[in-house]
Amino acid sequence: MSLEKQVMEQLKAAMKAKDQTALAALRAIKSALLLEKTKTSAQDLSSADEMKMLQKLVKQRKESAEIYRQQNRADLAEIELNQAYIIEQFLPEPLSKEEIENIINTIIAKIGAKSMKDMGKVMGLASQKLAGKADSKTISLLVKEKLS
Repeated sequence: MSLEKQVMEQLKAAMKAKDQTALAALRAIKSALLLEKTKTSAQDLSSADEMKMLQKLVKQRKESAEIYRQQNRADLAEIELNQAYIIEQFLPEPLSKEEIENIINTIIAKIGAKSMKDMGKVMGLASQKLAGKADSKTISLLVKEKLS
């Protein structure tokens, strides 16, 4: 089942349950899907594009929650974190740090990367292979650690 159909089904369920937090999160996903479709003028988005979009939405919610916490607005931070949790349900299960390290080590060995000069090559392959399974910040930190 496509992401759009899943979101629509959950949106209907959230409307029936009158769950405002879920409604806001699901509407954000639906809106982002529509914007992405009109931007690329495609009928259906690839699963990689969908995962990137969902990760971006989760990241936005978590950053907003952090800003709210800094401003002593725990009530608003909680809403953002709840929305992030709902959006994360559409993402695949994230890999553990050890699994990510193993994949990065394999990529480094495969291309023969030795120094930070090879970081771009490693990051390109790692980002493709780990799309939707790990955030790019984690990947970047691990690659830097391995190459330095």
